[in-house]
Amino acid sequence: MSYIPNAQGERDLMLQDIGLDRIDDLFRQIPAPLLLDQVQLPDPLSEVELGAYFRMLGRLNQRVTASNSFIGAGAYRRFSPAIVNAIISRPDFYTTYTPYQAEASQGLLQATYEFQSMIALLTGLDLANASLYDGATALAEASLMASTHTGRREVVVAGMLHPEYVQVLRTYAQAQDYEVRALVPGKDGRVDAQTLAAAVSSRTAAVILQQPNFYGLLEDPFPISELAHRAGALLIATVDPISLALLAPPGEYGADIAVGDGQPLGIPLSYGGPYLGFIACRQALLRRMPGRLVGATVDGQGRRGFVLTLQAREQHIRREGATSNITTNHALMALAATVYLAHMGQAGLRQLAELCVQRAHALAERIAERPGYRLAFSGPFLWEFVVRSERSAQAVHDAMLARGILAGLPLRRLVAGRDHELLVAVTEMNDPSGLDRYLKALP
Repeated sequence: MSYIPNAQGERDLMLQDIGLDRIDDLFRQIPAPLLLDQVQLPDPLSEVELGAYFRMLGRLNQRVTASNSFIGAGAYRRFSPAIVNAIISRPDFYTTYTPYQAEASQGLLQATYEFQSMIALLTGLDLANASLYDGATALAEASLMASTHTGRREVVVAGMLHPEYVQVLRTYAQAQDYEVRALVPGKDGRVDAQTLAAAVSSRTAAVILQQPNFYGLLEDPFPISELAHRAGALLIATVDPISLALLAPPGEYGADIAVGDGQPLGIPLSYGGPYLGFIACRQALLRRMPGRLVGATVDGQGRRGFVLTLQAREQHIRREGATSNITTNHALMALAATVYLAHMGQAGLRQLAELCVQRAHALAERIAERPGYRLAFSGPFLWEFVVRSERSAQAVHDAMLARGILAGLPLRRLVAGRDHELLVAVTEMNDPSGLDRYLKALP
């Protein structure tokens, strides 16, 4: 968006209003040794020179086309219909980072309400909030909800949760004084039932299950849900929103809270953000929900309207009564996800998910036929799977990158001991010719 600087006369008026003579007075509280007289910068460039400089830098990037990118692990290169960017680029939407009730239009409030409704439908739960930062913080907030609701100080991670999500969980737990127990998955890459049964106790506030898990494998959520509830704990499901077009929604297998990252819903990778997190829960947990909820109502004349119904965080209420200190929802990204879901519809989302499954399984079967390669796990998967190679996964990755193919994520970067394994993701962007190029480049 455009940036319009203040003229000197405007600066002088602002300084006068706050009782200061010059801009340097704004910084007089900073100790003198910390102040810099000047910053060593190169000589200024003209607009033409600056454009040429950035083009030179751009040529240094190693570009991989969308159809040649097979990396996922929580952030996916998916198609974003043009309508998504067209809607969110309207100035009345993108200029408001964190709209409050006083400045939120009925249009924006309605869009947020529709987002909540769609997430509730996808997850099969009673309600959802106006969004959070990303999937990892949504999960951390859900664990805090569970601990507060049950009065217990431990959450158990069942099986293979995204390692970075575990790190965020542990960071939250340190500040909120509860414990995170991350269990090692079984040899088949999925939840080990016996290990989980031994770990869940009367101290457990929640059991966390990722479906599909970090390795892309499908778990059986029903016995895990039953085990958690039998111990008086909640079940938190971490889900891929696209997968819910095919899989049972969390509400169907008894999840109390469902969370995930909304990035696959028409939001580009954008060098790591901004994304959005979603969180949905049962009605009984409504008052524990962090962030904001938009509700529908009628005014004095009986006309339908939308309002911020709940925003129980520290900025709005007493600290001891707050559900969270998280400061905002990602309103613009939530709008993007809403436009995407409305555009795709139920049938379109299912068709997309089926296409990805078909292409992923076709690629996995052909890789497994190659000498020196096999699938690391035999369990069912959707569009992500782990390939095991006789040579190191990093060597395979580097060799294929030199041929213009981003082969997947070498798991050793996130999981110790997985030196020969590559996590491969296939989306609708990987067309049949892209699959052929992958196999041709496979060393």
